[in-house]
Amino acid sequence: MITIKPEPAITNVARAAASYLQPGILNLSALPPLSLYIHFPWCVRKCPYCDFNSHEASGELPEQAYLAALRADLEQALPLIWGRKIYTIFIGGGTPSLLSAAGLDQLMSDVRSLLPLDADAEITMEANPGTFEAEKFKSFAQSGINRLSIGIQSFNTEHLHALGRIHDGNDARRAIEIAHTSFQNFNLDLMYALPNQSIEQAQQDIQTAISYAPPHLSLYHLTMEPNTVFAKYPPALPDDDTSAAMQEMLAAETAEAGYAQYEVSAYAQAGRRARHNLNYWEFGDYLGIGAGAHSKISFPHRVVRQARYKQPATYMQHAAAGNAIAEETEIGRAELGFEFMLNALRLVEGVDVRLFNERTSLSLNVVEQALNQAEAKKLLYRDHKQIRPTELGQRFLNDLQQIFLPD
Repeated sequence: MITIKPEPAITNVARAAASYLQPGILNLSALPPLSLYIHFPWCVRKCPYCDFNSHEASGELPEQAYLAALRADLEQALPLIWGRKIYTIFIGGGTPSLLSAAGLDQLMSDVRSLLPLDADAEITMEANPGTFEAEKFKSFAQSGINRLSIGIQSFNTEHLHALGRIHDGNDARRAIEIAHTSFQNFNLDLMYALPNQSIEQAQQDIQTAISYAPPHLSLYHLTMEPNTVFAKYPPALPDDDTSAAMQEMLAAETAEAGYAQYEVSAYAQAGRRARHNLNYWEFGDYLGIGAGAHSKISFPHRVVRQARYKQPATYMQHAAAGNAIAEETEIGRAELGFEFMLNALRLVEGVDVRLFNERTSLSLNVVEQALNQAEAKKLLYRDHKQIRPTELGQRFLNDLQQIFLPD
């Protein structure tokens, strides 16, 4: 007797994936490049200026449980990205360099077994100088990490202490030396306009950084973000004139050393721009897994945003149960135009005008009024090929971006 087995039931995930393919508000001719973001939520200590989803580690980290949750999260997301290649990976935090060498190797093995990676994929890991161990970082490179982003912030131990960092100036220098031994490509994060920082001290920081010839530099103005310790108890910061002078000095120092500014905070040697970040700014797609990670995924007829559960324990529980997604929204037509411009206007060279239609399926006419207003204020330049911020627009980027806010 032959028994015919019934077809397996369609899972909730498969139903959800199918629903994204139904007719919606858009008609994309091609899907944008896809990146993967992996969030590691723990730090040794929470910095007083930090508003990222990071949590102080107390006791032993639940590394294996979290890696299992990441794999489950990725498996659940696969139906949404079937057949799409991953061009860049960014492992951020928190402090992902707290992962053990074996843990990172397991994570990368899981990613490779589940996703098709581009042969030349850029794979970046954030690293805190206070966690550098030469052998561990050598293992990270062997596991497939080919780019580091090192949170130096400053080489001045007094300023590092004011920022609540766990490393000092010597740790910062040692971290770069270790990076040089195993990685050809790395970024240094620096901050300026720090508590009680002088222009001369900021100049010493950038000159020290440049002396190590990093392929990429990220230079951030310290800001008082809501819901941080610094927002509640603000330190004494340089005034606006001093901060502006620091910014001019940084532009001059980086240009003289051969670094081209290509984004508000990003400077690179030739051929060393951060491909993962460029995908964000050019309104590409990204799948985010891990506690609090965000995704932007395009389908032929709609663009969807997702957010994972933020608290690590809650995230791991929901990922194990088959649903790590806490929020999901579809981006409307009005918001699409704004979100594209919000990202693209960060780029010094702007974008090709054709990219707007490619990434949104909308005509540029939907933002025509805002474009005209920005041009009239001399914040934006455009012709038949290009849209880019002017120097004035770069200086007053928030004002420029707000012009594109939907009514």
